[in-house]
Amino acid sequence: MKTVILFYSRTSKTALVARTLASEVGADLLEVTDLVDRTGPWNYLKSSVDAVRENKTKIKPENIDLTSYGLIYIGGPTWAAKPAPAIITLIDQCHLQGKDVILFATMGSRGGRQVIERMREKTEARGARMVSSFLLKIGNHSYEEIIEEVKQTVQDRDLPLYGI
Repeated sequence: MKTVILFYSRTSKTALVARTLASEVGADLLEVTDLVDRTGPWNYLKSSVDAVRENKTKIKPENIDLTSYGLIYIGGPTWAAKPAPAIITLIDQCHLQGKDVILFATMGSRGGRQVIERMREKTEARGARMVSSFLLKIGNHSYEEIIEEVKQTVQDRDLPLYGI
């Protein structure tokens, strides 16, 4: 069964999580880009409001062909205890009927459990089955610490097993 990791990252830390995860579980990797400027303090504040309201955004790529994948990881950052708008938009645009998904959220300190729950609701409404999920606290962690945390999570949760 082929595996893909779909992710959005405003900063490079969630991207590092996704790249490390892909390497550890032997998955393809696809980064979703939010076409709205989310940089700087003012835009970050507006982004948090967008997340709370679950406002859609324009993403690239617009369409993702998942027909050859049996297992799909979907992950992104936690914003105001909600998934980032790019993740909400991504899930709403994907054809997930009959797919197994593993959801992950990165966070500075808290709110990730609510993000996973909302992503689960949205993916299951699109016909997916959540087989696992995990959270990673990455705030104030070095790149080396994040890499080690991802590797430990893969081992503790035996994530390569799902891709067989």
